[in-house]
Amino acid sequence: MKLGIVSAIYDGFSFEEAVENAVVNGCECMEVACWPQGKAERRYAGVSHIDVDNTSPEYVAYIKDFCKEKGIVISSLAFYPNTMDGDKERREANIAHLKKVIRMSALLEVNMVTTFIGRDQYKTVEENLALFEEIWPPIIRLAEENGVKIAIENCPMLFGADQWPGGQNLFTTPSLWRKMFKIIDSDNFGINFDPSHFIWQQMDYLKPLYEFKDKIFHVHFKDIKLFPDKLNDVGIMAYPLEYMSPKLPGLGDVNWGQYVSALTDIGYDGYACIEVEDKAFEGTKRRIMDSVSLSCRYMRQFVI
Repeated sequence: MKLGIVSAIYDGFSFEEAVENAVVNGCECMEVACWPQGKAERRYAGVSHIDVDNTSPEYVAYIKDFCKEKGIVISSLAFYPNTMDGDKERREANIAHLKKVIRMSALLEVNMVTTFIGRDQYKTVEENLALFEEIWPPIIRLAEENGVKIAIENCPMLFGADQWPGGQNLFTTPSLWRKMFKIIDSDNFGINFDPSHFIWQQMDYLKPLYEFKDKIFHVHFKDIKLFPDKLNDVGIMAYPLEYMSPKLPGLGDVNWGQYVSALTDIGYDGYACIEVEDKAFEGTKRRIMDSVSLSCRYMRQFVI
């Protein structure tokens, strides 16, 4: 496995600054955020360290050469929108930008894009599966044509009132993965596996690694702390942030020894990127850099 960082935490850093800080902390790879320039949608979104609208040979060569010079590889280009948004104008804009990210990933020879499926939060699961069958085959065909793998993160995108009631990403459980992989049977369509999202859903985050081992293209190292007293007070129907909180690896409830052990069991030797979304480490560039340093130091005990 190659240990790395998701660049979304480096909000306010240039691409060069983000890469240099990652390298200082021993990162071998980076999942690079590629949102539309200057269009933040939510916390940890809107960050853009590569401009996918700039496809000039000079810019593409510069990105590749800079990474080579610093001794780091780009694990994937990252854009996590809602491609199945109930607002068709937003939906089409998100799909159009995702296609640009796919093409840029091919140009940079990264050949991986990490993203969400999306979801119309006001429709049923069955209605969203039908929407997925309509929207996603052309996206995956474009990825196939460009030799790019699409790795979908299993985050429900349900945290508070803005995403209520159904969340904004359908790709949340093994049951749904099976249905979607049956609808789109493609070697270019797989998983960006994050164990933390199973914690607050009270699901097994180890067993799916074995069943879907051939579909795991990329993994995240992010932790979540579940607060049983709060859960007992508000119940599972409450907004999830009322009873859980994202944390740095090692400060939450994921058993990282078991998780990495399972990854080694299935022979996973790809990219493993730390995703920092811990509110205790926000506010200044110094705190952001501290969060990366602590996370990398902790996870290095499991990834050589």
